[in-house]
Amino acid sequence: MQDEMWALVYDKSRDVWEKSKGLRKAETAKPVLDEARDPLDAGRVIVKVIYAGFCGSDRGIWFRNSFKGMIYSSLKAERKTVRVIGHELLGEIVETGSVASARYGYGPKDIVSTESHIVCGKCRQCLIGDTHVCSDEQIIGITVDGCFAEYIKLPAEVLWRTNPKKIRKKVACLQEPFGNAVHACTKVDLRGKSVAIFGCGTIGLFTILVARALGASKIIGVEPNDQNADMAEKLGVDEIVRFNPGKETFRADGDIVEAVHDFGGDGVDVALEMAGYNSSVNNAIQSVRRGGDVILFGLKGGNFTIQDFSRVIVRGITLHSVIGRRIFQTWDTATNLLESKENHIQEKIYNVILSKGKDTIVHIDDYDLKDFEQRILSHPKVIIQW
Repeated sequence: MQDEMWALVYDKSRDVWEKSKGLRKAETAKPVLDEARDPLDAGRVIVKVIYAGFCGSDRGIWFRNSFKGMIYSSLKAERKTVRVIGHELLGEIVETGSVASARYGYGPKDIVSTESHIVCGKCRQCLIGDTHVCSDEQIIGITVDGCFAEYIKLPAEVLWRTNPKKIRKKVACLQEPFGNAVHACTKVDLRGKSVAIFGCGTIGLFTILVARALGASKIIGVEPNDQNADMAEKLGVDEIVRFNPGKETFRADGDIVEAVHDFGGDGVDVALEMAGYNSSVNNAIQSVRRGGDVILFGLKGGNFTIQDFSRVIVRGITLHSVIGRRIFQTWDTATNLLESKENHIQEKIYNVILSKGKDTIVHIDDYDLKDFEQRILSHPKVIIQW
């Protein structure tokens, strides 16, 4: 094996964070297993990446909106200047450490995806089973090197076996973000419920499919982007509310709230906030019925204002926050949903969200910064083939 590989990286020695954007295609050291030098390598594997999904957090790094502190502090700790980005993958194991093989049964040619949060296993959250909120986690592609590369070294305990005969590879590389939607939709029982989805970006579109598969009786989407709104309709929402966002404010939009209230009869049972804007959070809270549930997944930094806060308490509205995936309960549910032939989720992801691969799948040999940026701005999900 050669000592170097191609990867998409952020290099702080060459790209000033505030004055740059994008990811460099660069040759970087190929990861190796060396148990004599690092005994922890016994529990690790080398994965040859097949497909890697470009995520919203990757977009934040691309445009330098997110994760500077985490990337810089982790690079300083490692005495490095280059971070390989990316955390959504499907790959083939090519080498295993002794413990990874003996304890987990992994071997060469196994096809796997991965949980993107490498948890410590020692903090209180991990010890009581809340590993998805580990207090000392590492995040692939942010605080450790990621999967926008030909090869990646990973702990065996974060891997998830995948059967490519049951889940097509171009969809299987999206199990991690699909799991976000599964986690959001399993916070409360959706069977027979009316559901509103605020924000139909990639995770919001996944949420439409998951909510329907988990028994939601009717679904309304709220989305300003016409392309995403069209996709939401193709994926099966019963109604879509299109709007012009205008100037950002914390206040709810009365027209949106009225439309969702009318759809639900007197508000919907469950509102899933997937956009992360302050106004969208208030739209969601204002749109649920008395005793309803609001699932908060959308993420933006800074302070938020809850409009008419007393209304949340007086009306008995419950707010739930969602981060990542429950490890590995969410993955198990996600696999069952994707492997099912009855819900057609796989086909809808590939045909609609991935546009059957047209302009959404880029081979690393064809990577061009300007072209790739146009693709990520034009499509909810782009995949890199390695």
